[in-house]
Amino acid sequence: MSPTSKDTDTRAVAAPVAIIMRGLPGSGKSHWVEQFIQSQSIEQALAIRQRGYFSTDKWFYHKGQYRFQAHKLAEYHQKNLSGFIQALASKEPVVICDNTNLALWEFMAYEIAAKALGYQVRIVLVGDPLDSSHQQLCAERNQHQVHLAQIKKMALNFQPS
Repeated sequence: MSPTSKDTDTRAVAAPVAIIMRGLPGSGKSHWVEQFIQSQSIEQALAIRQRGYFSTDKWFYHKGQYRFQAHKLAEYHQKNLSGFIQALASKEPVVICDNTNLALWEFMAYEIAAKALGYQVRIVLVGDPLDSSHQQLCAERNQHQVHLAQIKKMALNFQPS
């Protein structure tokens, strides 16, 4: 489950940094983020959790239950991006986008905004989306009941950065 990017260091970072996660559902992106946050000081970890951590998935939770609604996806992605940009504009030292971001266009706006506002950008790919055994593992352990057929279909959209 180790990230395949060159940037796998989860220790403290020099501010400001924007971290953009990439990987299939169930690849371990959120686990990587949690490990990273836990490696920060208590104050920094709290700040990231409260003001610097953005995942479109959070919009699909209702009363503690994840309820995916395809017709809301574009709206929720826009809300996620808007929050991310607001955190950058507010000069949060660490801002994280935890989405699948398989195609380059899916995270391009996050990366451009971060660079425009003076942030160092780290792209962290977790796992190899094109590897069939990784796809199987992702299908078995993702928390949103995304089946193997859908995982394989999503993997076809992967573009290396």
